[in-house]
Amino acid sequence: MTGRARARSRGRARGQETAAPGVSKAAEIEPVAVPLGKGEPVGRGRTKAAPGPFVAEAVQQISVGFQQVKLGERGGRHRDFHDAGVNTRQAMEHVRESKSGTTGSAIQLTANFFRILSRPQWALYQYHVDFKPQMESRRLRFALLLSHDEVLGSARSFDGAQLILPHKLQNKETVVHSETRQGEKVQITITLTNELPPTSPLCIQFYNTTFRKILRMLNMQQIGRNYYNPGDPLHIPQHRLTIWPGYTTTILQYESAIMLCTDVSHRVLRDETVLDFMANLKQQCGSQRFHVVCTKELVGLTVLTKYNNKTYRIDDIAWDHTPNNTFTRGDKEVTFKNYYKTQYGLDITDGNQVLLVSHVKKAMAGAPPPGPAMLIPEFCYFTGLTDKMRADFNIMKDLSAHTKLSPEQREGRLIRFISSIHSSPPLTNWVMLYTRRNRNEAQSLLQFLQKVSGPLGIRLQRAVMVEYEDQQESLLRALQHSVGQQTQMVVVILPSNRQDKYSTVKKYLCVDCPTPSQCVVGRTLSRPQALMTVATKIALQMACKIGGELWSVEIPLKQLMIVGIDCYHDSCAGKRSIGALVASLNQGMTRWYSKCVLQHKGQEIMDGLKMALNGALKDYMKFNNCLPTRIIVYRDGVGDGQLQSVVSYEVPQIIESIKTMGKDYEPKLTVVVVKKRISCRLFAHINGKVSNPPPGTIVDSAVTRPEWYDFYIVSQAVRMGSVSPTHYNVVYDTSGLKPDHMQRLTYKLCHMYYNWQGIIRVPAPCQYAHKLAFLVGQSIHREPSIHLDDLLFYL
Repeated sequence: MTGRARARSRGRARGQETAAPGVSKAAEIEPVAVPLGKGEPVGRGRTKAAPGPFVAEAVQQISVGFQQVKLGERGGRHRDFHDAGVNTRQAMEHVRESKSGTTGSAIQLTANFFRILSRPQWALYQYHVDFKPQMESRRLRFALLLSHDEVLGSARSFDGAQLILPHKLQNKETVVHSETRQGEKVQITITLTNELPPTSPLCIQFYNTTFRKILRMLNMQQIGRNYYNPGDPLHIPQHRLTIWPGYTTTILQYESAIMLCTDVSHRVLRDETVLDFMANLKQQCGSQRFHVVCTKELVGLTVLTKYNNKTYRIDDIAWDHTPNNTFTRGDKEVTFKNYYKTQYGLDITDGNQVLLVSHVKKAMAGAPPPGPAMLIPEFCYFTGLTDKMRADFNIMKDLSAHTKLSPEQREGRLIRFISSIHSSPPLTNWVMLYTRRNRNEAQSLLQFLQKVSGPLGIRLQRAVMVEYEDQQESLLRALQHSVGQQTQMVVVILPSNRQDKYSTVKKYLCVDCPTPSQCVVGRTLSRPQALMTVATKIALQMACKIGGELWSVEIPLKQLMIVGIDCYHDSCAGKRSIGALVASLNQGMTRWYSKCVLQHKGQEIMDGLKMALNGALKDYMKFNNCLPTRIIVYRDGVGDGQLQSVVSYEVPQIIESIKTMGKDYEPKLTVVVVKKRISCRLFAHINGKVSNPPPGTIVDSAVTRPEWYDFYIVSQAVRMGSVSPTHYNVVYDTSGLKPDHMQRLTYKLCHMYYNWQGIIRVPAPCQYAHKLAFLVGQSIHREPSIHLDDLLFYL
């Protein structure tokens, strides 16, 4: 059996090829039809020659469906492993309508499938690109086309002839002009050929490609078709083995929706290097047969280089090369020995070892064919198990303890994996300010933040530490010198809870230099036993302030915008009113648009918030490529006797603001007045005892007003005292939502407040609006910068 056949029989998949010493850098080739990366020569319809002129027949042939594409002819890694387009059920008349059984008992199940939620009316647009005169070089075609960012946008995919965009260009045929370095004028014609709905096969491939890119952004390493996490290894020292945990992922169209199917996978790595193996093999078979036997054993295997966590397939052995040989790097000749010393700080101990050869299979578009990757056996580690290891009962038993997970363990691992996908953006550039008195607390907080960030799915790098004097002017100077445009987050440890220093931080970072910030009083960090809990809460706040989505609830209503409105009266500015509006931007209610307006005494609150609502609708349009078809407004901060003002003045103002988006735009609108300060108390009689009603209790009769559409919700559980329900009064409604749906939606929104890991008394947008208005009225006294509108900077 050949080395390649042996590798396949043992299930050893090929690793991805990456650039190594002696190799021209090549783009990674994904087994999908649509690439994402800039300049990656992937996708169906590639031609080595320049693309020809566009003809009408091509419109009907490009991307009409994968049923017409001969996937089997592509072979190798480019096979369609999911058998898209094979429809056998339609030929069976007895199961054409339904394939579900009717007997048996129903039980509750969950599965390792996660629904993919895309933006409403989301689609891909496919274009044919024609160059006049024709350009033979693919690299030149890329450079000429992708220089038109102002027309195409930054998100695009181009394979030399076919262009994929997530948005539609204004005209069906777009003509742009470029110029080569030699001054030659080139006309580029971009013609729309197809609009692909989210369920089309090409879009499914696009989803899978995008998801793999996300996994690479999480520093996961591809081995074969799966991705593994080298940053969380499991060591089995008694057998010299290491296990990398990983996941299999597939996105497909299933019965009810497009879903991600993911499962836990493990990759076993041996602590034995290829050099160790070759030395043992030479002792066993002798020098005469060593070359033949070694080639037979090694060729076809996948090895890991730990200095860069990359995998390579051994294609050959360079018996005439040693680490003392040279390769061309830039314009200089460098020995392999010196390269590894300067690049990775590694010393090669055996200068006579031969080198391993791994061929890079594909070159970047327009680039010359790459040379082979030359690997040092001393730094290459085997992956997978030998037949002898598989036959060893003790090894397999110890491996099973880590790899055979119980249903509870497996479900928990999958949920943590999905949570890491939803984690906040990486925090790579952030600053922590502290006084000399709080230096130890600052170092402890930094250590605990780094400790808790991993399990929370927050990628946190070390902060820039800045010390300031315990004076307001010194704090402001430190902020001015250490915070720049690239700063993502500022954490300030305050020696006391004095309002003036807190206001200095918030005013500068919300108005003058818009940056999310987190203030912590030093006394909070003084108790070591509580520091882990404090660090966890601070990490969660930091994550959501930079745009992270901590959790979500399922809301089935599509193209829905939830709006929360509250107001605050600024006593420092002569009873000036601050109105705050917070509006949802996505389906999961995890992204919010926030706007605050300052108004003079006696001015109606909606006078300023009309423009805020208009800005929220425009932001929703930018985020979803469509306007919401249903808007629900929760109006908090309405005092006794002000209901008539809301009905007769604010509701018409809201309708008028919506009409400014277009004459034909008429979304369904609901306005709900929220009141917390009420006298109503509810008591539950359970098992002969009087107690508080459980969370989720709804009262919509008997104690409600006959002339109103109102209800009470008990959303919280309290440890002491009697629980207070919240009163909801629907004063305007054209949505037609059933009372059940309205009540359930309202209760769900009480779970979406990111500053508390539980349920709050009012829907999250109301509490967000309250926090924003309170911050402006108490500390800033000015409108925050527009650069913070899409962030929950006020938590």
